Amino acid sequence: MAQAQRIAWGPMAFQAVDALQRLGLLSVAESKGERGLTIAEAARAGRVPPYGARVLLEAGLGCGVFFLNGRNRFVLTKTGLCFLYDRMTRVNLNFMRDVCYHGAASLEKSVRRGKPEGLKALGPWPTIYEGLSKLDPHIQKSWFAFDHFYSDAAYSHAATQVLARHPAMVYDVGGNTGRFASLLCQTDSSVRVTLLDLPGQLAKAKSFLKGEPFQTRISTHPIDVLSKTPFPKGADAVWMSQFLDCFSETEIVSILKKAKRCLRPGGEIFIMEPFWDRQDQEMAAVSLLMISLYFTTMANGNSRMYRASDMLPLIHRAGLKVVKDQEHLGLCHTLLTCIEK
Repeated sequence: MAQAQRIAWGPMAFQAVDALQRLGLLSVAESKGERGLTIAEAARAGRVPPYGARVLLEAGLGCGVFFLNGRNRFVLTKTGLCFLYDRMTRVNLNFMRDVCYHGAASLEKSVRRGKPEGLKALGPWPTIYEGLSKLDPHIQKSWFAFDHFYSDAAYSHAATQVLARHPAMVYDVGGNTGRFASLLCQTDSSVRVTLLDLPGQLAKAKSFLKGEPFQTRISTHPIDVLSKTPFPKGADAVWMSQFLDCFSETEIVSILKKAKRCLRPGGEIFIMEPFWDRQDQEMAAVSLLMISLYFTTMANGNSRMYRASDMLPLIHRAGLKVVKDQEHLGLCHTLLTCIEK
């Protein structure tokens, strides 16, 4: 029953904690320690009326970010500290607030129509990927912080795997800002990387990479991977990080077939994904399952976070086989190394 009520009031709880953070009241409460924070102190610190301070602090009790001490003052809990210092919590909160929240009410409509109806809250694009480079800067910041947080922790190990056979040319499909391409070029002084992505994203990547000493070894190739246009031939390795989860099962098979056809003899395809059935922590799996609803409502209306047991048959259907399956990279990722059958 308690869990049911938390779900029922979840949107209000989210907004309450977000407001407490943005008004600085979580930080003020932390500074007070076990002595606790009074309503009057919170009102002064947040520059809000005492009524507003009271309802937020009391909502914080219900959310578990405060408890009342013996002097009837509000003391920050360990849960409250997460919103100040735990990067994952902050990244998820900002992503939900800036990218997802305003469109979340369109979830049912998105499910019925198979389209990201909530995306209309951000702009007039068919998918978020066409509009990513056009989003308001603070929304872009939250989107990329979310994307980078989950992948960055796995990049170092993944780069050693991609470079193990000394590929001359690596294709980074869906390269976003070019962070992984940058890491490859910093690690290997001879490798060349081609970013394959939509034009708007490639422009952002070029801006990110401008002035880097290895800039001349990174090229771009604008492409809509869902079009009939093939990938350019000549890759020794193809890298896809948190990319295939942006597509439906049928689309994934099509993309993998394109990747297979662009490989030189002996080439490899590397797929890095946070599969929800390979998580050690329950809340990691829960987070990934909720991210699926972002894809449904805001991103494209037809993709999701996959189980490994769903992805492996798609790889097989594309005419590939997995020769190495490495779990628990970084925070939550699996790296699959694939070759043509």
